[in-house]
Amino acid sequence: MTLDRTVMAFAGVMILISVALTAFVSPLWMWFTVFIGANLIQSSFTGFCPAAIIFRKMGVKTGCAFE
Repeated sequence: MTLDRTVMAFAGVMILISVALTAFVSPLWMWFTVFIGANLIQSSFTGFCPAAIIFRKMGVKTGCAFE
């Protein structure tokens, strides 16, 4: 699995977790979803993604988006 797919899978899992927390724990968890979305938008413009940096250091093979 490439870095691109790993980051997208991680973002998807985090969004699903935040939606579940919003539904079952507190509506304030919606801010976590907002943070994830904002991070995805800024990384699409800047190319800076903290998750990609961490996964790359863990040895995940680089894909075309995060070269």
